[in-house]
Amino acid sequence: MSISLTPARIFEWLREEEASRLNMLWELADGARRRYVGDDVHLRGLAEISNHCVRRCTYCGINTGNNDLPRYRMDAAEILGCAREARALSYGTVVLQSGEDRGLSQSFVSEVVRAIKGETGLAVTLSLGERPEEDFGEWKRAGADRYLLRFETSDRLLYERVHPSLRGKRSDRFSLLRILKKLGYEIGSGVMVGLPGQTFESLARDIESFRDLDLDMIGVGPFIPHPTTALGRKPTATGLDDVPATELMTLKVVALARLVCPEANIPATTALSTVNMREGYELALQRGANVVMPNITPAKYRALYQIYPGKSLAGGNHEDSCALIRGRIEALGRGIGTGPGGRRRIKPVDRLMS
Repeated sequence: MSISLTPARIFEWLREEEASRLNMLWELADGARRRYVGDDVHLRGLAEISNHCVRRCTYCGINTGNNDLPRYRMDAAEILGCAREARALSYGTVVLQSGEDRGLSQSFVSEVVRAIKGETGLAVTLSLGERPEEDFGEWKRAGADRYLLRFETSDRLLYERVHPSLRGKRSDRFSLLRILKKLGYEIGSGVMVGLPGQTFESLARDIESFRDLDLDMIGVGPFIPHPTTALGRKPTATGLDDVPATELMTLKVVALARLVCPEANIPATTALSTVNMREGYELALQRGANVVMPNITPAKYRALYQIYPGKSLAGGNHEDSCALIRGRIEALGRGIGTGPGGRRRIKPVDRLMS
């Protein structure tokens, strides 16, 4: 289900700068969030299980060309330990994220998923990049509930500039998302806001793609290149009408994502909180978001999964970080969600916006 919002209106909202009009957008998005997913904020424990990656993305600090980065890959016991910690902290979901690491074999991931499901009962979300359909199918049979695969931009030329395909294999994340949906996963995707060369027209198409894919989860963050990468060392020149990589623009996309996919789970992303550590979570939660993903990666690995600068600074002691996040959520008058917090499909209601 989506709220009626035409492509032309999406574009207009992206270009809107008037504070009073933006306040209207925030109110519409927050109202849709309250009506469709409620006031509870669900917490997902994020475990970054490997920083190996075969990709050469031109902004990401763990890309395969970064030869100065010490690499790690958690073993099964370490990953299960993260899941136990997530359960101890009363999170309903554990998210296993990595670079696109071929060392995480189909059988290894299946065994880990079965162990987590058998011991903790948590929902399991995987975010392991592009993999063969056979891997996706086996992991679903092992018990995985959700899969996150961000398409980053629907502009094909821009995508290929910043996400070079592997030799002999053209990347097609839209096709993979449809395969994942067919296999029964809840599917999550999303975009970066302010990629060099991103236009308002292409960003509006991205938001339409959220609706076309009927996404269950949507992640939106500002473009933050790692300084060791090509775009971090020498950013590509952008046109005067390109999308800025700002907090405000990112919050617009969060709000519009809520309006086009009102039932979706939308996180207040770590990237947004990195840009604004003081109130990044709060602003996103007041503009349509309903999920926060505290990091439960073991301390010895945290700094090695620095896909963008400043990321490893968030958090600290996991129990203290959890208490801090809960306090910030409760200060907004919001509750903490319980259980797995999957998408709730509801019957049609009155449209909020024409």
